[in-house]
This record gives sequence, C-alpha cells and structure tokens, in this order.
Amino acid sequence: MAVSYKKLFHKLLDRDMPPAQLQQTGYSADISARLRRNCYASLESMEKNCRALKVPKSIP
Repeated sequence: MAVSYKKLFHKLLDRDMPPAQLQQTGYSADISARLRRNCYASLESMEKNCRALKVPKSIP
C-alpha cells in the first residue's frame, strides 16, 4: 500500500506554513525529505506534525 502525504502539504499551504517551518518543531530535514518523497515516516514524526499544525484529537 502506497503512502501519500499530499493532504499534509495541502494543509501546510492552507496555513501559509512552508515545510521548512515544520523543521523548527523538532524533527530533522531528513524527515521532511521523506515526506516529500512519500517515504516511510514514524508515528512519532507524524505526531510532531500534528502538534505543530494544532490538529485536534479525534473523538471516538
């Protein structure tokens, strides 16, 4: 199953937040490059992204 982070980058564009600004939240440029190439990124990295974007927690 292929992974796509297009929605993440669309969300960044909607918030006028360049991907480089996410690097200030605590993850490396390598993770940013992996996301751009649609490669594997750990759940911990995704959690950092969500916190930086202030994504609300889902309600069960």
